[in-house]
Amino acid sequence: MNIISEYQKWKQQGEDLRVQAKQAMETRFRELLLEAVRIAEEYRADFGAPLKPPPGVTSFRYKASGKLKPKKTEKPKIAAKDPKPPPKAIEKVNPKVAGLQKRLAAALQKLEQAKASGAPTKNLEDRIYEIEDAIRLSTQAS
Repeated sequence: MNIISEYQKWKQQGEDLRVQAKQAMETRFRELLLEAVRIAEEYRADFGAPLKPPPGVTSFRYKASGKLKPKKTEKPKIAAKDPKPPPKAIEKVNPKVAGLQKRLAAALQKLEQAKASGAPTKNLEDRIYEIEDAIRLSTQAS
């Protein structure tokens, strides 16, 4: 064998390795992106806000899958788990407590809508806590 044929053989092996490496990197990149999408969807479903990419990443967009719809059906169950002692207090019909209960119901509904749309919920959660606190104080005072 002469030097030229050895060089051509070496060059072909290098090209084959390059193609394999390119395919492996593309596959790994797609796998990581799919995992990132799954984590972002889970984060949004669980915490109600989009997950922000690191500062070096200027954009990360994906189409939300239909997997979030089953999560929406679970959220009313979470709201149903909230203890609702106010219906017992309705028997006494305290107008102040009744008004607070209406405000609480409206705030809970807004919270569920915000969670479903992925909007921030901190302010709504704070408002619900304040209303519940006011109801507790009103029922303790009477």
